Amino acid sequence: MNDATIIAVLAVAGVLSIVLFSLKGLLDQIPDVLDAAGRTREAWLRLRRAEPPLRAGDEEQSPGQQVQRGRRDQDQEPPVAA
Repeated sequence: MNDATIIAVLAVAGVLSIVLFSLKGLLDQIPDVLDAAGRTREAWLRLRRAEPPLRAGDEEQSPGQQVQRGRRDQDQEPPVAA
């Protein structure tokens, strides 16, 4: 075997080992990415289903009454700073 063939075989082996190492690193990250995607989806669904927090005195009101009260509260002017 001449020197060029030996260098070519070593180069191919080196490139192949780098590709396999990179592929292994990428595949090792997939479970973490899928877990994060699942947690993100669950948080999004919780956010979409969440009802607005109740304020004091809103416990026994119907949803329609809560909306009307929210509108009244928005119509009032904010307190003036001293």
